[in-house]
Amino acid sequence: MGKIIAIANQKGGVGKTTTSVNLAASLGVLEKKVLLIDADPQANATSGLGIDVEHVEIGSYQLLEHTASAEECIIKTDSPNVDIIPAHIDLVAIEIELVDKDEREYMLKKAISHLKSTYDYILIDCAPSLGLLTLNALTASDAVIIPIQCEYFALEGLGKLLNTVKSVQKIHNKDLDIEGMLLTMYDQRLRLSNQVVEEVQKHFSNMVFETIIQRNVRLGEAPSYGESIIKYDVSSKGASNYLSLAKEIINKNA
Repeated sequence: MGKIIAIANQKGGVGKTTTSVNLAASLGVLEKKVLLIDADPQANATSGLGIDVEHVEIGSYQLLEHTASAEECIIKTDSPNVDIIPAHIDLVAIEIELVDKDEREYMLKKAISHLKSTYDYILIDCAPSLGLLTLNALTASDAVIIPIQCEYFALEGLGKLLNTVKSVQKIHNKDLDIEGMLLTMYDQRLRLSNQVVEEVQKHFSNMVFETIIQRNVRLGEAPSYGESIIKYDVSSKGASNYLSLAKEIINKNA
């Protein structure tokens, strides 16, 4: 049985999409069958895997609207063992359109639950908000990965996100787990980076992944080529960080 993992944080720029794309590619290279669902209207995960967003006809919008089945929305990517349900800017409208629907928080869950028998991992790249899209992702997921960047305001807003997770557990999805907190954009030369790592590890000890994603130029360049870091530069620090994260997740779920 596969596992559905949302990658969520309402703060923008913390490495959600970078993590979604590169974790998917790393799990794929380690011979796991992966589906990445782009649930962010910015559609960066879609373009980050080399898919032209302008030409997306059906994707996560139709999936949430239930006007297309999951199977109809799935596209194969160039990354080994990785499929994607792409996003398009029209996803922006979904929150308004779902607002008066019955069981609106469960639209994604109903659309993708049956895919757990097809994939080892289903990753959902969430939008940087705690709106209905992210709520749908958390309700549909078995677990959530929370990327936290090693910067001054890292812990700001984390309480709000954890409260959201708690209320989802209480109301919509009692089985939702925290897969782990992932420290991103770490620069070992900076005192601040090291302080953030210490703080997070002190407060959330066993919830923090051992793998830390370091600041890496190649990691920043890869999306502009529509490639994961594994395809763009497998020898880079970024690639080895994400492979290490993928192994940590596989071991944890073994």
